[in-house]
Amino acid sequence: MELILWRHADAGEPIDDPEQDLARRLSPRGRKQSMRMAAWLAARLPERYALVSSPAPRAVETAEALGGRVRLDPILLPGARGEDVLSAVAWPSGQEGRPRHCVLVGHQPALGRAAALALTGLELDWALKKSALIWLTARPDDAERPILLRAAIGPDLL
Repeated sequence: MELILWRHADAGEPIDDPEQDLARRLSPRGRKQSMRMAAWLAARLPERYALVSSPAPRAVETAEALGGRVRLDPILLPGARGEDVLSAVAWPSGQEGRPRHCVLVGHQPALGRAAALALTGLELDWALKKSALIWLTARPDDAERPILLRAAIGPDLL
């Protein structure tokens, strides 16, 4: 399975009221970030992939920049655990009948924790910049290297 953990792009500063914070949309900077990262991803993804997003508007807008059909999963809302993120896509084996590649758009700190958990077995607080991604490959047939870090890149490097 190929798993791309993509943090939503810039949506301005957090808002103290949780309901208002959840409704934040991408800023103009965030729209540019998401378009840059989507172009980078589109050049590397196969024709068939799954695109799963937190229902938060800033995450959905980020996912929509890729142009595919977005499946919303409330387990990815802010406050998710790294373990929740990985279970949403049945990491590392994937879901039967689903594409081998999955792009998952969500929030910090859950995405950083999910990446740490997948790579180290520990749910550590790894930072992931806005609109940055981590691309992981599960290789269950390779006992020495069952997880491969394919890419870790932010929009400022594109």
